[in-house]
Amino acid sequence: MNRRFLLLSTAALFALSACASKFKRYNGPRVTRVIVYKGQRKMHLMSGSRTLKSYDIGLGFAPYEHKSEEGDGRTPEGEYIIDRRNPNSKFHLSIGINYPNAQDVVKAKAAGVKPGRDIFIHGRPPMFAKGGRDWTAGCIAVTDKEMERIYAMVKNGTPISIYP
Repeated sequence: MNRRFLLLSTAALFALSACASKFKRYNGPRVTRVIVYKGQRKMHLMSGSRTLKSYDIGLGFAPYEHKSEEGDGRTPEGEYIIDRRNPNSKFHLSIGINYPNAQDVVKAKAAGVKPGRDIFIHGRPPMFAKGGRDWTAGCIAVTDKEMERIYAMVKNGTPISIYP
């Protein structure tokens, strides 16, 4: 009897821990593009012309205008690619945007500044778990639960368009 109880308890524990994982599965239509509208604070995951999912977002602490230099707190605008993943992000999970692109580097060099780097879509740390609109250093923030879904849906190589 005790052995059976122990086996059932262990099986239940494994089942519960699998449900608690931050790594989700997604078997729906392929996300072909991510579109961000900074002014509306919205991000849309697209499959062709169809919106699969939309999210309210937070941006850099200076959200208006295009990111032009390291430390300006702005979120970039333009055409980029999702190019990396960080399963151990201090912001729960994150997917990287290939900022700066060649155009950004040329503009920054002409201005005599560094363009910055490490722009991500990511979750929120505990101090911003319940919201807080624009607090990142230039990244795009969603809730941790939303980030779990985005992490599963958006693959490396997916284009992302970021508009004012």
